[in-house]
Amino acid sequence: MPEGLTLDAPRLEDGAALWRIARDSRTLDLNSSYSYLLWCRDFAATSVVARDAAGEPVGFITGYVRPARPRTLVVWQVAVDGAARGRGLAAAMLDGLTARTARELGVDGIETTVTPDNTPSNRLFTSFAERHGATAEKEVLFDAGVFPESGHEPEVLYRIGPVAFPADTERPAAR
Repeated sequence: MPEGLTLDAPRLEDGAALWRIARDSRTLDLNSSYSYLLWCRDFAATSVVARDAAGEPVGFITGYVRPARPRTLVVWQVAVDGAARGRGLAAAMLDGLTARTARELGVDGIETTVTPDNTPSNRLFTSFAERHGATAEKEVLFDAGVFPESGHEPEVLYRIGPVAFPADTERPAAR
């Protein structure tokens, strides 16, 4: 974890900061501010926020457990505030979130989608799989033609798992 930063579950009052970080990234599909408030309320157990020494959010990952695959964490968005980039924060948040969801929810794999031109995210998920000794399967989930707006890149599904966590991570029994 980068020095001076801590990981935490998001709280309702973090919603506006998450929306701002996503907006300022200029790479993420920006959801409504309302959706970030809901995410902080309803999906805090499957999301993470990185806080600076003053307790302010400087990065986040939103995620949810996939209903059809209850041992799979779907990573929705990963964002790091401009001032906190280049310090390995995205990887630290992903490692922390997956370890927590493994321990608390029995998650042993992740899914996410990434556009082909998003080099930082492609590196993030490839290196995550390597760090955890997991396979990473990739296939196009949503072709560009299914999006209503023109010019949207295809979304490539990463399916990573099973993930090997440190021995001190207790896993609940399979459900």
